[in-house]
Amino acid sequence: MGIEDDFYATVKLKTGEEIFAKVAASEEEDRTLLLVTHPIVISEIKLRGSVAGYKLEPWLKTTTEDMFVLNMDDVLTLSESSDVEMIQMYQTFVRDSISENKGTVKLSRKMGYISTVTDAKEILEKLYKSS
Repeated sequence: MGIEDDFYATVKLKTGEEIFAKVAASEEEDRTLLLVTHPIVISEIKLRGSVAGYKLEPWLKTTTEDMFVLNMDDVLTLSESSDVEMIQMYQTFVRDSISENKGTVKLSRKMGYISTVTDAKEILEKLYKSS
């Protein structure tokens, strides 16, 4: 009995869904359970026949829970992942979704100009008057 160490894995469910998550196996009496943390679905984005990138989405979109219990009877196959790039994408997605849920978004220059409302108002008024 007990929970094994966490590992990253791709889990193919009998329903056909394929998820990527941090997984821990747990033995409970006569069955094996999987504890999956922040499960995501990964889709390839293709442009003219070649893979241009990946789209990561939460597995379940209408819940705020981040840990789920799966019965091994519902799992078709499980593949432990050591793909550093995939794990980094997953960790970045999880980190961003956690900060998004907290309502705190880190401001950056990529978002546009950063200023106070008063400063922005003054700049816009100057632009309006000069036109």
